[in-house]
Amino acid sequence: MIGKSLRIGVAALLAAGALTGCGGGPLKTGAAAVVGDDRITVGTLDEAVREGREEFGTDPVANRIRASLAAQFPEFAADGRDADMRRALALLVNFRVADRALERAGVPLTEGQVDAVEAELERAGGAGPATLAYGLPRSYSREMARFLAARTEVVKRYGATGDPTNPMTRRAAVQAEELFVRTARELDIRVNPRFGEFDERQSIITPAVTRLSSPDAGIAP
Repeated sequence: MIGKSLRIGVAALLAAGALTGCGGGPLKTGAAAVVGDDRITVGTLDEAVREGREEFGTDPVANRIRASLAAQFPEFAADGRDADMRRALALLVNFRVADRALERAGVPLTEGQVDAVEAELERAGGAGPATLAYGLPRSYSREMARFLAARTEVVKRYGATGDPTNPMTRRAAVQAEELFVRTARELDIRVNPRFGEFDERQSIITPAVTRLSSPDAGIAP
C-alpha cells in the first residue's frame, strides 16, 4: 500500500531503485530516451516540462511537497529547467518500466486499483500537486497513480502484508525491486546524453558531464 504520508509513501516508491542505466548504443535524432521499443521524444519532454513549470509556480501544495522531498533527496533540491527535465524524464521512463514489470510478474492491474491510489493521493494533498512536485504536469496524474498502483500490486504479489515492519513485507519489497531492475536492464533503456545518465543505485537521471552542441542531438540505434 502507499504510505499514509505522501512525503513518505510516494517518496519511498519512487526512490526505491526501479531503474538501471544500461548501455545500448545511440538514439535517434529527437529522442530524449528509448525504453525498449518505446521512444520518448524531446518534444514530448519539452512540452511536459513547460506545462509543469507553469503549473508548479502557482501551486502552493506542490511547492510544499517539493520542499519536503528536497529535505530528503538531493535531486529535488536542484532548481532550474535542466533539473526539471531530469526529474520529468525519469518519471516518464519509470512509467514504462512499471508497465513491463507488471507483465513480467503476471500481475493484472484494474482501473479500480488505479482509482484507489488516485483517491489516496487526493486525500494526502492531491494527485495533481503530487505529480507536479515530482516533475510532471497535472495531466499526468492518472499515469502517476497507475505507476504507484503497479508498484504496490507487484509488492503484494511477492507476499507483502501491508505492515512495513513485517519481514515478509521487507522480503517482498526486495524481490519487487529485483524485478524492476531486471526489467529495466532487459528494456535496454537509453537516455540522450543531453539530459544526463542513469544512476543505477538511486533510480534518477544525473546531470550530464558534457553537453552536446545540438539541442536535439541523437543517433540511430
